[in-house]
Amino acid sequence: MSRRLRLMNAALRHLVRRKLARTKTPEAADRDFARAAALVFRRPPYLTHLQGLCGGVPVHWLRTPGVRTDRVLFYIHGGAYFSGSGRTHAGLAARLGREAGVQVCVPDYRLLQEAPFPAAFDDVLAAWEGLIGLGYPPHRIALAGDSAGGGLALALLAHLLAGGTRPAGLYAMSPWTDLTLAGETLRSRSEVLIPFHRMAEVVERYCAGTPPADPRVSPLFADWTAPPPVLIQVGEAEALLSDSLRMADCLRAAGGEVTVETWPQVFHVWQILDGWLPEARAALKTGGRFLQTSFDRASR
Repeated sequence: MSRRLRLMNAALRHLVRRKLARTKTPEAADRDFARAAALVFRRPPYLTHLQGLCGGVPVHWLRTPGVRTDRVLFYIHGGAYFSGSGRTHAGLAARLGREAGVQVCVPDYRLLQEAPFPAAFDDVLAAWEGLIGLGYPPHRIALAGDSAGGGLALALLAHLLAGGTRPAGLYAMSPWTDLTLAGETLRSRSEVLIPFHRMAEVVERYCAGTPPADPRVSPLFADWTAPPPVLIQVGEAEALLSDSLRMADCLRAAGGEVTVETWPQVFHVWQILDGWLPEARAALKTGGRFLQTSFDRASR
């Protein structure tokens, strides 16, 4: 473990986690996260950042010099469905796109305080269909996401596969895949970031009466059909570790090729601090290589 990671773990445990546990409203949490993102999350140099609509959904187009524009990484941001945006996650998404050698599209799906489920799922599906409408075939689009965004990406993938559409691949960082909160590690792991006692509150507000086992909410319960290659990265001490491991088992049972990397002593979605932590740099390099390989294999 690097010295920087050790210091960051201490800061998250004693400062950020306590603040998350006390924050009273989703709106306040979203504002706090946006302010922190602007100060801390590093964007790659010479980034082109454009905003527009795709399928009627606001999206962020991110491109670093030299990347391919005939392929797209469809990146779905995390934030427990109540925080985050294409702007807060532009650094992470663009850095990943640079490693994968492709442009990135990040949808600004509606957060739970704007509209509960199925708004977020409907928005990412509409943005996906918008990409298809722009002329990108499915095998030239890969999916990625972190935390809740990783869960949304997997839910979208299950929906697409059920309709006979197969993207190039999917890269998930610490995905939240089971909103029934049945994962064993939610209670057994010493998570330094996520306050477990607030998760049920988030689920209730997000689902708004929809059963949390709905596969559009919890992709762990989807009927999977011939998934493309999937890479999942998660920390060994994370509360969401069991969500990742059980998700991998489901995908493999459906014939999928799944790689799960469990990283020691990292915090939830540590990749977002690329530019600060060597562990984040190493993880994104692996994710970029995986995406490049997935695109190449899908294009054969």
